Amino acid sequence: MTQSVSKTILDNGLTVVLKEMHHAPVVSFMVWYRVGSRNEPTGLTGAAHWVEHLMFKGTEKFPHGALDRLVSREGGVWNAFTWLDFTAFYETLPANRIDLALELEADRMVNLQMAEADVAAERQVIIAERQMYENDPRFLLNEELSAIAFRVHPYHHEIIGDLADLQTMTRADLQGFYRRYYAPNNAVIVAVGDFDTAVMRQNIQKQFGGIPAGDPVPPVTRQEPAQRGERRVVVQGPGDTRYLTAAWRAPAATHPDYLPLTLLNAAFAGGSSLGMFGGGGSNKSSRLYKALVDTGLAAVAYGGLAPTIDPHLYGINAVVQNGRTLPELEDALHAELARLQTDPITPAELAKAMKRAKAEFVLAGESITGQAQLLGLTECTVGDYHWYESALERLAQVTLADLERVRRRYLDGRNRIVGWYEPEGNDHF
Repeated sequence: MTQSVSKTILDNGLTVVLKEMHHAPVVSFMVWYRVGSRNEPTGLTGAAHWVEHLMFKGTEKFPHGALDRLVSREGGVWNAFTWLDFTAFYETLPANRIDLALELEADRMVNLQMAEADVAAERQVIIAERQMYENDPRFLLNEELSAIAFRVHPYHHEIIGDLADLQTMTRADLQGFYRRYYAPNNAVIVAVGDFDTAVMRQNIQKQFGGIPAGDPVPPVTRQEPAQRGERRVVVQGPGDTRYLTAAWRAPAATHPDYLPLTLLNAAFAGGSSLGMFGGGGSNKSSRLYKALVDTGLAAVAYGGLAPTIDPHLYGINAVVQNGRTLPELEDALHAELARLQTDPITPAELAKAMKRAKAEFVLAGESITGQAQLLGLTECTVGDYHWYESALERLAQVTLADLERVRRRYLDGRNRIVGWYEPEGNDHF
């Protein structure tokens, strides 16, 4: 039987979200820190991702390599990821071995060593990772588009960081970043799976309750000003394929317009966009697919947006079909978007979009790890896991009038950022 979610906050500020799911003798345990690239000032871009790497280098209690052996020996898996608004670490283990996850996460929350040799080694690893990304046209285009979309807000830089900062950040910089953000009052624990809630809460209190709270985390105050007209960028680089991205400023996840905009995208482009762990993408019956792919202009076309703390972007991405041009593709996209004004989304299209969004949302939370990810995502982004639990109910209340309202408000030319990627040596823009 699946139990309801419980949420408590320990005396040191640590938020604990627990959900029993007794489908299998497995538990997924996650520690989410409310720190991502959004919290990085100039000079420290990429710090959150770098610290994520270093968190696997070990402590005095669990030296480098010991954790891999311990988790593998118990038949578990573990990993981590860094995003705009958060960094998360997780272990999925047999239920009777989950105490290992609590012990190792509590230890590295406060006792990370950050040896000089490890910092130096990860510097080279991350620089190499960034250089690998620079061979991907989609990364290059997204980096330039984000840079012109966000002139003030720290969403302007990539999660991996700027090369200039990766080359110059010091061990002391990273230690300061770790001490500031990796503290219980800036963390959310999520556990989902086969356990007794009272026992799990007691064990978490035992492992984490004695860790002192850190100083209050400095707020992100540099909010992006209103855009005063369309912005455009053309990027040239390796490859033989052209890419188009058209983006519009989109509301934060807490805004009442966020879910209507996700349904407009689902109806127009085919994706649900309810979260970064859902499906999304395109489908062959969507208006976007018919206008761009079926006509032979694009090989691929899809739209999406992710829930974020601050306003971010809704983007439509397309890959230009060989023999066609970027202007042709962009003109067709704008024409199809303009058609929404005279030929708005129909009741049948809205019903289909709702059905697709519901299916993808349910699929994303089908496993215990998926449940943990969605609960942690919403707790960090919105500050309330109920946002996830009530999302389908609120989606069902969205009307055609809501879709038209958000279309007018957000899909405006003055609110648009357009990016072209053109292979080097090709002048046929």
